[in-house]
Amino acid sequence: MNQGIAGSFQLMKSLNRSLVLNTIRIHGPISRANVAKKTKLTPPTVTNIVNELLAKDLILESETGASTGGRKPVLLVIHPDHFVIGVDVGIKKLRYGLSNLMGELLIYKEKKMPQEISMESLLDELVYVIKDIKGSKAIDASRLLGIGISMHGIVDSKKGMSRYAPSLNLHDIPVKEKLEELFGLPVRVENDAKAMALGEKWFGNGKGYDNFTCINIGEGIGAGIMINGELFNGHESIAGEIGHMVIDLNGPQCSCGGFGCFQTLASGQALRERTIREISLGRKTMLTKSVNGDLDKIEGALIHEHALNGDELCLEMIEKTGRFIGIGIVNIIHMFNPNLVIIGGGLAKAKNLIMTPLREVVNARVLTGSELKTKIMAASLGEKGSLMGAITLVLAELFSYHYHE
Repeated sequence: MNQGIAGSFQLMKSLNRSLVLNTIRIHGPISRANVAKKTKLTPPTVTNIVNELLAKDLILESETGASTGGRKPVLLVIHPDHFVIGVDVGIKKLRYGLSNLMGELLIYKEKKMPQEISMESLLDELVYVIKDIKGSKAIDASRLLGIGISMHGIVDSKKGMSRYAPSLNLHDIPVKEKLEELFGLPVRVENDAKAMALGEKWFGNGKGYDNFTCINIGEGIGAGIMINGELFNGHESIAGEIGHMVIDLNGPQCSCGGFGCFQTLASGQALRERTIREISLGRKTMLTKSVNGDLDKIEGALIHEHALNGDELCLEMIEKTGRFIGIGIVNIIHMFNPNLVIIGGGLAKAKNLIMTPLREVVNARVLTGSELKTKIMAASLGEKGSLMGAITLVLAELFSYHYHE
């Protein structure tokens, strides 16, 4: 048999195994017969694959189901005692935790990032938090299947390398190489917004959607673009850097050197700077009293808190930010025509204060009525979105034909 045919046979075997494993994950407890019905594989094929998965300890025979006239069927479930470590590398903190194969977060922790950080110290931080999870008495470390890492900036997911983390001012961090060498586990690395999109696809509001965009709005803005059920990375892995699409040629200067980038007008940092500027010009607000006149202490969460209490300036600033976000979403709808846009990150906590003005802009600016069918909703995974996405990087590979033991 030539190499091409042999490779195709191996691929089909892996695809079938993935199909069976994923069916048990989604529909378990489930009988072998029902697995065969849902996958449209032959009963002997399902039996062989199930035996293989049982031998690998990835599934369990859990109980018996109702009889339809013969012997009661044995039901299959995903083995609960396999684990994945996830780490979300933020600008100010590391969020990290442990999940089982059903995406249930069993351990969750946070750690402040050092004020000054180098490539070496960042890798040391990652090693520390992973060892912290591995050392937990709550798990058997031998049942760890992989490590997922999400990071802001440009990430080469194939090589598992952070090409550029702008807020940390770091380049070419060999995350995968370093961690695989040290821990002997598969390591997957992805941009935080793309990871968030994957997490929402598996465990959040992206379930059931194959074409959607997940926007992560924090100090900067990024997006995970899902096309036909797959993350879109682009030619040099920079697809989704929507924070740098220009929406105002005469706008403020961006950290990238350009002017009028989306994130200079619609990010959490833009909200903060706009609010401080208005106060400096004499606008009255309860914010001034709450920070004792130290405007540097003003943050997005505080602006949101005062907006909820009816502060006129804070309400105005959040509404304006929502309208700028709406302009960005209009561009995304016209470019990709997704059937769903998910808003995540810190600003998503403002909910209707943000959602109402952005929807008004979208409804007024889209080209035709068909685009109005695009749903816009807040992310369901909250501040753990990118962490759950990091975990899902490993799960998605395990439950797909790309996974190899």
